[in-house]
Amino acid sequence: MTLIDKAVYVDGQRVHEAMPRAGAHEGFTRSHQMAWIGLYRPDKHEILSVAEEFDLHELPVEDAITAHQRPKMERYGDTLFVVLRPARYLDDVEKVEFGELHIFVGKNFVITIRRAECPDLVKVRRRLETTPQLLCMGTEAVLYAILDEVVDKYIPVLVGLQNDIDEIENELFQGDPGVSRRIYELTGEVIEFQRATHSLREILAALTAGFDKYGVDIELQHHLGDVADHVEHFVERVDGYRDLLSSALSVNATLVAQRQNEEMRALTEASYTQNEEVKKISAWAAILFAPTLVGTVYGMNFSAMPELKWEYGYPFAILLMLTLGFVLHRVFRARRWL
Repeated sequence: MTLIDKAVYVDGQRVHEAMPRAGAHEGFTRSHQMAWIGLYRPDKHEILSVAEEFDLHELPVEDAITAHQRPKMERYGDTLFVVLRPARYLDDVEKVEFGELHIFVGKNFVITIRRAECPDLVKVRRRLETTPQLLCMGTEAVLYAILDEVVDKYIPVLVGLQNDIDEIENELFQGDPGVSRRIYELTGEVIEFQRATHSLREILAALTAGFDKYGVDIELQHHLGDVADHVEHFVERVDGYRDLLSSALSVNATLVAQRQNEEMRALTEASYTQNEEVKKISAWAAILFAPTLVGTVYGMNFSAMPELKWEYGYPFAILLMLTLGFVLHRVFRARRWL
């Protein structure tokens, strides 16, 4: 069911439960009389039906149907069209979920089109209905209450993001290979949240600039000013989060490069050590190969071999093998192979 609630309010009191007849809002003569329609994920035909009922401009209606709009506030005649990006922090997956809320604010009507679970506009409506003195201030009071609820829900998001950043700072120096991916994902969430808060600041600034022109109640001006102060504080914190993540990404890149350099140094040292061992083995193999070659040749026992029947042939062969081994040993020592 897309129609969550609908009511007509007179002097801050709920007096009518049914949907107003076509054009009925035009018959509201008292300034404290208004209609409030709440829709949840309506389809195109439902939006067009409400648009026809309240004679809404076609451009914001098209935006409401299309959805996926950036946060903004636009005025079409006597009607304000406001797009907000509410958010909530999901503890189980440590993610920020962003929604979209469209608000049409006229002189005597408010239409809210919610496309996510957050914010809970039923709670906002109940709070206003228990404070009729605020609801008497007109449709601007409903807009204020919705803005206040959206901003209040930003607080747990800021806390969740701060906890995530603290965890990342701890993981940076633990060599966790997944920290880079987490930094990138969290940076994306912070950027999205940054856009929402910056745009909300612009919306509140525009509303503040129109206080005198549109005769906004002084008490309501104070309430909206308080919301604006909170948003300004949030903007500063979110900007700080983005700077922290940027620094964390730089530190992580430096640490990764440092670890890679250490690994390369270790590999180089291991390669150098292995190369030295190969040199020693090769040198001793060459030293042992020379007398082996001499002994192998004279061990063939061919009858025509020179010096085979010489009296000093055996001592000469031994001396030759020792001499070759000694010379090769000196050569390899001079080249630092041994």
